[in-house]
Amino acid sequence: MEVEGPASKSVTWGREPLTRATASYTLHDDRFQLQQRVYDRQFAQLYFYRLLKLRPAVSASAKRRWPSCTEVRVIDAVEDVDCVLVGTLYKEMKLKPSILDEYVKDKTTQQHLGRTRFTSPDDKLVLEDEGARIVLTGPVVPTASLVTGVVASVRGRILPSGEFCVSEICYAELGAQPVAPPPLSLHSPGSGPQVTRAPARYIALTSGLGIGDAGADPLPLQLMVDYLTGALGGREEQTLASGVVRMVIAGGLLASSAALARAGTYADARTREGALAGLRDADAALSQLAAALPLDVMPGEADPANASLPQQALHRALLPWAAAAGEGLVRASNPHEFDVEGVRFLGLSGQNVDDVVRYAELDDRTEVLEWMLRWRHMAPTSPDTLAAYPFHDRDPFVLDTCPHVFFAGNQPEFGTRMVTGEAGQRVRVVSVPAFSASPCLVLVNLDTLACHPIYFNAESMDT
Repeated sequence: MEVEGPASKSVTWGREPLTRATASYTLHDDRFQLQQRVYDRQFAQLYFYRLLKLRPAVSASAKRRWPSCTEVRVIDAVEDVDCVLVGTLYKEMKLKPSILDEYVKDKTTQQHLGRTRFTSPDDKLVLEDEGARIVLTGPVVPTASLVTGVVASVRGRILPSGEFCVSEICYAELGAQPVAPPPLSLHSPGSGPQVTRAPARYIALTSGLGIGDAGADPLPLQLMVDYLTGALGGREEQTLASGVVRMVIAGGLLASSAALARAGTYADARTREGALAGLRDADAALSQLAAALPLDVMPGEADPANASLPQQALHRALLPWAAAAGEGLVRASNPHEFDVEGVRFLGLSGQNVDDVVRYAELDDRTEVLEWMLRWRHMAPTSPDTLAAYPFHDRDPFVLDTCPHVFFAGNQPEFGTRMVTGEAGQRVRVVSVPAFSASPCLVLVNLDTLACHPIYFNAESMDT
């Protein structure tokens, strides 16, 4: 096992048993629960509510930045007069996939369908408010790094061509942050005294276990299970593992849920057994973890849950052994929001970040997470290119408050950064890699929000 993290001091082996640390826990997933499922509504209401909800924050941000400039509606803007407009951005993209493309025989169009990114130099932005829309132009418009669904404020003037020449642009910026408990210190090194607990307590984050893949090596997963349950490592590793108060699996539990369709009522015993093998292996692994520490399991893109956001919790019947742990297992939604000792965590299984990367020229996944905080929206591309439930009276993805930790699972690699807001907010953003591709467990310190990965590399172990 390869461990990357804080340097450990040499200790003397003792025979005293280690007791796992504990921490208070509060679940905040209520706004992501679907009380009724009605799919005959239009998505326009969701965009309307998003603008209605974010307009005050965006207007206030614009007022602080441009106090002498007047905000007007698009339909009331006068040609060649400096003004401020607030609205929802729409990105016109000629390479954006369409359902009609599946029926096009043009080979050039078919080639675009396999792309992982659909941006081009010809993309342009349109700002739309409650009454009208207008094309944005000018060298300062960051067309490449923006996506459809972002609520923004732009300053500039209307040209004779009818386009709006942008001189500056701003967003809602980070929202109000819950007050951190006294033991939590978010100070920078050297900025003052820091109060910490002894020993440190951690939240463990992982994702993309990919259980059920016949070609995958099961050893890294077993190493992680053994590490967290205290069956692996020396006294130093076990002491660190005993400080993990909760584990969160951010989606990607199964490699694929397609095989579950073969386990229907009319399937024979052999077919049903093979189809359910991956799910049973996942249940066995989760039951070991849930017996050792509190565990939150979120659904992901390939898991047996609804495909559109917010994804509802995995059904109890899918994980009977793990569910037997009672309160030790939390079947969470995606997104998932919770407090541990007053520290607010908010995370998704990664579809939101992946979709932004497809439609914007942003490669750093932690940068995408930072922009979501500044846009005050955790899934801006929904429902345009990211499937979402057609809410008509709310947008649960709006960031009314700012978390202390914001994470996304199933990413290509580990990454982290600290994001600072205008009012002193400090947010630890974490890109959690898919375990099946990069066997990594991310530990977040509840005292300082310091973050470090632990890698389980089976190849480095002696045989």
